[in-house]
Amino acid sequence: MKTITLGEREIREAVTMSEAIDAVRRGFIDLARGKFEMPTRTALRDGQFLVMSAHHRPTESAMIKTLSVNFERKPAIAGTVVWSELDRLDHLVADAGTVTALRTGAAVGVATDLLAPPDAGSLTLIGAGGQAPDQVRAVHAVRPLRRLTVVDTDRLRAQALVEKLEPELAGAELLTATDAESAVRTAEIVCCATNATSPLFTDSALPAQVHVNAIGAYRPTMRELPDELLAGSTVIVDELDAALEESGEIIHALDAGVITEDALTELGTALTATSADFGKRTVFKTVGVAMQDWALAALLAEKFLP
Repeated sequence: MKTITLGEREIREAVTMSEAIDAVRRGFIDLARGKFEMPTRTALRDGQFLVMSAHHRPTESAMIKTLSVNFERKPAIAGTVVWSELDRLDHLVADAGTVTALRTGAAVGVATDLLAPPDAGSLTLIGAGGQAPDQVRAVHAVRPLRRLTVVDTDRLRAQALVEKLEPELAGAELLTATDAESAVRTAEIVCCATNATSPLFTDSALPAQVHVNAIGAYRPTMRELPDELLAGSTVIVDELDAALEESGEIIHALDAGVITEDALTELGTALTATSADFGKRTVFKTVGVAMQDWALAALLAEKFLP
């Protein structure tokens, strides 16, 4: 028996964003078809320690992720992803921070590909932290960007992210801003990747047609989106039970009476719909589910385990 251990460099060199998006898309479809055993994650110390697990029945494979989250350190996410299969003794252990960033980006890529207008090419990204680069890469993979605006209260941090991504976004207009309210006014796609506890912008600031991804708030005490946006949009969630237990946006809007559970559609269900009119305003709210980590770990196992 041997254990393969993978750090950030090995993971990044092995998995492209397009591969990650395809894997996570297949995972969401299998999740909708009941092919996963996936408990709601365990959150300790109000989400500063997380344990997530998923078992894929058809392949008799499983993934367990344990991590700590501390926004005062860099990187904020640290931990391990462990991959196991019933028919082999070898295991794979991968860096949880890198896997989390890739799979979260990939989920946004899947949702954006499904929900954003085919010709959308203007992205406003709010938050320039550790999750931000893969948000841009994922959107760019499915909707090639003509313009990117990075919003952060620290303009130097926003500028550093723009400079990091510039080689990957050849020909795109690259901007920075500190005010989210004005930066979303001309966006066709918005990505929110912050640890905010109150909405980042008002509903009226958004254009009439827009797709919004919200990935930052993963606890009931956190919130990036206003109730009015959820009330007036098609709302897609990664997994219903997880959203009802952990998403501050969803919980707040339900408690305020502006939406009902019936208004929420899981991404896997939306992907398998034979026909759907999602309307001009769409929201993808994800708190992150273990299936996404399983999908990335499955890719890594295919590449690294003999």
